Amino acid sequence: MMSQATSGSTQKTVAVGADHGGFALKEHLKAALSKQGYRVLDFGTQDAAAVDYPTFAYAVAKAVSEGKADFGIVVDGAGIGSAMVANKVKGVRAALCYDLSTARNAREHNNANVLTLGAGLIGQALATQIAETFLTSACTVDRHLKRVEMINQLDRGHAPDVVSTREQHPAIRKGEDVEITPEDMVRITERVSQLIRTSEGKAQTENSHCRTDMVCQCGVCVEKKPDTIRRFLDFGVERIAYHEGTGCKCVPQDIARCIDHTLLRPDATADDIKKLCAEAREFQFATVCIHPSYVPLAAKELEGASVKVCTVVGFPSGAHMPEIKAMEARNAIRNGAKEIDMVINIGALKSGLDEWVYRDIRGVCEACEDGSAVSKVIIETAFLTDDEKVRACQLAKRAKANYVKTSTGFGPGGATVQDVALMSGVVGSAGMGVKASGGIKSFKNARAMVEAGATRLGASAGIKILQQAQAVTVSN
Repeated sequence: MMSQATSGSTQKTVAVGADHGGFALKEHLKAALSKQGYRVLDFGTQDAAAVDYPTFAYAVAKAVSEGKADFGIVVDGAGIGSAMVANKVKGVRAALCYDLSTARNAREHNNANVLTLGAGLIGQALATQIAETFLTSACTVDRHLKRVEMINQLDRGHAPDVVSTREQHPAIRKGEDVEITPEDMVRITERVSQLIRTSEGKAQTENSHCRTDMVCQCGVCVEKKPDTIRRFLDFGVERIAYHEGTGCKCVPQDIARCIDHTLLRPDATADDIKKLCAEAREFQFATVCIHPSYVPLAAKELEGASVKVCTVVGFPSGAHMPEIKAMEARNAIRNGAKEIDMVINIGALKSGLDEWVYRDIRGVCEACEDGSAVSKVIIETAFLTDDEKVRACQLAKRAKANYVKTSTGFGPGGATVQDVALMSGVVGSAGMGVKASGGIKSFKNARAMVEAGATRLGASAGIKILQQAQAVTVSN
C-alpha cells in the first residue's frame, strides 16, 4: 500500500506519461497516486493505440524541469527509451528502476526526479511499490549531494570537477574516522557475500569428487563441452564440477543432485515431511519439493544441509489470479523456500492470452529475484499442443525464469522424452534448465530424460532411482 503523500499542508505533484505499451500500468499508478493524496498531472497517452514514447517522456520531463511537478513517472515497454529522452531535458535526472533497491538507490544516491518503468518487465503490484519507494526516499548524505551537483554541472555546460577521494573527504585526509552509513553497510555485506560464494565455489571445484563429465550448478547437469561451460560462466555460474561417467549423459554417482525429492500428496503428514527431509539429507538430493504449508517445517529439518526447500505455487491447476501466485511465492520464500515451482494458467495459454500468461509468470519470477530463489515454470505439457508448449516456454524465457517444467504430476500425463527435447530446444540457448517431472520411476526413465535435455528431475521415486543408478555403477 502506498503511503500518504501529504506532509502537513504540502502536496506533492507527480507528472505521469506513457506510450501505448505502458498505458495500462500508467492508469493503475495514476489511480494509486491520486488515492494516496498526490496531485497527478497526466500527459498521456489516453488509450492503447500505438504512439511514440519520446513525445510523452519529453512532456513529463519538461513539467519537472519547469517546476510544474515535483516528480515524473514515465512508462513504456522497457523503460529504457523514456529514460534516454527524459535525460536530454535540462534539470532532469531520470532513472530506470525495476525493483525496490534500484528505486531507493536512484533517489538516495542520485537524487533522481523522474522514474521510468518497463511495463513489459514488472507487474502492477511491484510497480506500485517501486513508485512508493521512489517518491518517499530522499537524497540527504553530503557525498551523494556533492556528486549530484557534479551531474548538474553538465546542464550548465561544464565538465564535472575531477577531485581525488582524499580531497572529497577531509576526514580521510586527516586520518580521522569516517562515518559508515546504512547504505555503506548494505554494499559491504553484499560484497562479502559475493566473496564468500566465490570462495565456496572454488573450494567445491577443488574437491576430489569434482572430476566429471558434467557441469553442475544447483542440480543442473549438462554435457561437458567448452562452449557449454563458457555459456554457464557467462550466466554467472560459480561452481563447475566434473564427475567420472559411465558413458551416458546422466552419471549415476551424480544423479542425486539432479533430483527434487518430491512429496505432494494431499494427505502427506508432518511425519512424512520429516522422513522426506531425512532421506534427502542422507542421499544428498537437490531439494525436497513439498506443499507451501510445510515449508517452515522442512526449512527447520534441513537447516545446515546442502539440500534446499522447493515448494509449489498455483498448484495444481494454475488457475489462481497472478497477484495471488506472486504473494504465495513471496510468503514461501520468507518461510524458507529456495526454489519455487509455479503452474501457469493453462486455460489462458490455450485461449491465446499470452500477455496474461507472461505477467502471471513474471510476477512469480520477480518474487524469486527479490528473494534470491530459483524459479521454475510448470507448463503441464499433457494439456498442450506442441505449438502451445513452445509458446509457454518462450513466455517463461521472456519472464526470465530459471527453468521450465513438464508437469505437476496431477495432470493427465507426465514427462515424455519428446516434450523434454522440445522444451530444451526452446530454452537451452538462454541458459535455462528443463525439469522433467511426472512418471519418472526408474533410473532408465531418468537417464532418458537427461539424454533428451532435462537438467533437473522431479520424482517421488528418487531413492529407487538412485539405488538403480548405483547398481549400474557396480555392474560397470
